[in-house]
Amino acid sequence: MSAAWIAPDWPAPVGVRACVTTREGGVSAAPFDAFNLGEHVGDEAAAVAWNRRYLAQALGCRPAWLSQVHSTRVVEASPGQVAEADASWSAEPGVASVVLTADCLPVLFCDRAGSRVASAHAGWRGLAAGVLEATVAAMACDPGQLLAWLGPAIGPAAFEVGEEVRDAFVSQHAQASDAFSPSLNAGRHMADLYRLARIRLAACGVLAVSGGGFCTYSDPRFYSYRRHSSTGRFASLVWLER
Repeated sequence: MSAAWIAPDWPAPVGVRACVTTREGGVSAAPFDAFNLGEHVGDEAAAVAWNRRYLAQALGCRPAWLSQVHSTRVVEASPGQVAEADASWSAEPGVASVVLTADCLPVLFCDRAGSRVASAHAGWRGLAAGVLEATVAAMACDPGQLLAWLGPAIGPAAFEVGEEVRDAFVSQHAQASDAFSPSLNAGRHMADLYRLARIRLAACGVLAVSGGGFCTYSDPRFYSYRRHSSTGRFASLVWLER
């Protein structure tokens, strides 16, 4: 694994591997420089293909890419097809569940037995609609036996949203009001995606949650759509060792 990439700090069992890529290490030209893994952002197809091949070789896994649409659909990870979904799970060693982000929240999962893994793409729409709950359900095991890790996303000091976003969460969980603070702009709020994810995971029984200390907007290691609308995507992957 590249020294520039991030190994999640979570108490995953032996045999569970995970990685978050950064902008470093690839061949994409500006403004996608350099390790863009998104095919849908306007980057050269050959550059993305090279980056994806390098990723698989460097990690020794088979990434199962998704076509992400801010939905709650969860599929079994399959490297042979690109499913339209925003989360996937795998119980097959060597097959990596992977999501792409550039401010949205990537969430990685595994069970304490080290028998299955999952990843979810949680922008505010997917988070409010229940993508994390759907992922937990798809893993088909006791939620109390799951571990979750919150990967790099836009931080609470940078994520300004409207009243409709606050209402979408508070209408479902009253305690979600704690995840919003007043913005300097009237009628706007600063939202904490990490706090919102923890509230929703706890509500469905997942209490062992790690991570949540990043901000893609302020950290130049990561792509950020709010910082630069024309930008790439980095990957968060989790898989079982062969």
